[in-house]
Amino acid sequence: MAMTGMVVTTHVELPEQAIMRFAEQVRTGAIDEPTGQMRLGFDLGTANIVVAVVDAANHPIAGGWVHSTVVRDGVVVDWAGATSAVRALRADVEQRLGHEFTKASISIPPGISDGDIQVFANVIGAAGLDPDEVVDEPVAAARAMGITDGAVIDVGAGTTGVSILEDGKVVLSVDEATGGHHMTLVLAGSNNIDYDQAEAMKKDPQYREQVLGTIRPTLDKMATIAAQALGSRDVPAVYLVGGSSSFESAPAIFEARLHRPVVRPAQPLFITPLGIPMPAQEESR
Repeated sequence: MAMTGMVVTTHVELPEQAIMRFAEQVRTGAIDEPTGQMRLGFDLGTANIVVAVVDAANHPIAGGWVHSTVVRDGVVVDWAGATSAVRALRADVEQRLGHEFTKASISIPPGISDGDIQVFANVIGAAGLDPDEVVDEPVAAARAMGITDGAVIDVGAGTTGVSILEDGKVVLSVDEATGGHHMTLVLAGSNNIDYDQAEAMKKDPQYREQVLGTIRPTLDKMATIAAQALGSRDVPAVYLVGGSSSFESAPAIFEARLHRPVVRPAQPLFITPLGIPMPAQEESR
């Protein structure tokens, strides 16, 4: 397989190191040498569409992303835009890897209808790929982190999702419309600026303290959603993922509401996308 201009690194074994490597691949376009068959996956998020490639050992091989608003509240609202973005991302990784993919996995938000699930699968088909697996976002996150049991709280751009997993399967799933988008709306209103300016402010390190002071009630609302979803259930661990959980104080805010430790791995934005092309454990053995 020809890989022109390839950046090759030694594969890492720890999930957190793999997540960090995948984040670097997405941001820089770097690729790694695969071992065995490669698998392709797509994450259609509210703010971004992310493509991930892993090899037979589930090592991250390549990634990419585009800003997109094709999904809103867990529903594909721009069919043409979603299909076009998936086609473009597929073509990009195929060109960089020198490999043509015929199938791909795609993630779905928790709690959506069967009809909406089919729409996500149809996006893959319309982009010229056979659907490999339609995987719940919390299951994908758990695969990337190497866990099978616990609670996964996914704070995305549009929603906060809470899922409990047992033996790698989702046994409870709640998804409510409070996410990074709502943080931006709060910032815009508080500072009397437009949405795009507020979004830039949210991501600018020089405004970190001011932003945290303003959006803390929104983070607390997200933590309350999680606390209500978990109730008195005894789970072995709670994991916090999703780009909108990246704020330094987020784990402490969730811990205060949940009254239990919360683990937020490095690069929480890239955890779910990395897990999408990973097969179920029994399949990968």
